[in-house]
Amino acid sequence: MKRALVILVAVAALGGCDHPAVPYVWQLPEGLVPPVVPDENPMSVEKVALGRHLFYDKRLSGNGTLACGGCHLQSLGFTDGKATPTGSTGKALSRSSMMLGDAAYNDHYAWANPLLDTLEEQMLVPMFGDAPIELGMTNHVDEILLRLKSDPLYGKLFSDAFPSDWDPFVLANIVRALACFERTMIAGQAPFDRDQNGDPTALSASAQRGKTAFFQEKLDCYHCHAQPTFSSGFRTTNTPVSPLGFRNNAIYNLDGAGAYPVGNRGLYEFTGLPSDMGRFRAPSLRNIALTAPYFHDGSAATLDDVIDSYARGGRLIASGPNAGDGSKNPNRDPLVKGFSITDAERADLKAFLESLTDEVMLTDPAHSDPFQ
Repeated sequence: MKRALVILVAVAALGGCDHPAVPYVWQLPEGLVPPVVPDENPMSVEKVALGRHLFYDKRLSGNGTLACGGCHLQSLGFTDGKATPTGSTGKALSRSSMMLGDAAYNDHYAWANPLLDTLEEQMLVPMFGDAPIELGMTNHVDEILLRLKSDPLYGKLFSDAFPSDWDPFVLANIVRALACFERTMIAGQAPFDRDQNGDPTALSASAQRGKTAFFQEKLDCYHCHAQPTFSSGFRTTNTPVSPLGFRNNAIYNLDGAGAYPVGNRGLYEFTGLPSDMGRFRAPSLRNIALTAPYFHDGSAATLDDVIDSYARGGRLIASGPNAGDGSKNPNRDPLVKGFSITDAERADLKAFLESLTDEVMLTDPAHSDPFQ
């Protein structure tokens, strides 16, 4: 996949008339440093503007029915409120839409793909994946480029974003612009952040108690969901490499030996190692109150369902095709050890999780649909 992108970028680099794009200046929430940006795709104001339009344009799909924004709604933390999304041809995908906030800081992308370590590489999966089809761009790239090229709006947006290209209407530039736009989706102005930055009124008393519990060993949430992104993979210009954050949260144990549903077995699908069965990325908890349903397959309807699973040390599914006791999964991550929690403690924990909702990011016009 990396090699394919390099070829695409090389094609896009052919020269044309030159009027330099404006470098993008990061306006980051307090406490954050700039994310890693690939040398071959520097940020610019114009690329971000082009990427925003492409992100919300259905013409980017093979049949013209689905945009990236169709599975990543700003009002829902850039998720879609479904257990799993529906691709452009109407088929359901096997894994839920991940929250895109702070994606710029991820060390890896998708739920369980150890090969994707840049947004540019990740972008090719929804574009060309066929198991099942998402955007369905395979065999439609020329057609899609013609659609965009026929719109005068894109004539200016592409030429402004890639002023050195004699013909900027190439796939590589779509990939680069989308990646630049998604890198600007940075959360960090939630009540929790205001509390961290010294506002004594930012959190309720209940949320403060939940915050304390979150960062204590009893619940042990923070080892998999670490600050500032509340995920397990965090990379910045100061910390360019972080460990792979794939973990088994013991929500399945179909055969008593640790099996997960066929076609959704996590890292095991890449490595074939039995110990990797059921290992997925620990996603960000930013905006978690808005991103139900939960887990990689959307199989937990509520935050209470998630808390119940972790409190038990693994989910119990009493009957049906996925029946099994996750607490007895031999591949269960050692951090999923179970805990006791009272109703009051549960309410406090949920209050803290709700304090991670960043209304600024959810309503920022810079991230909104430009066609509405």
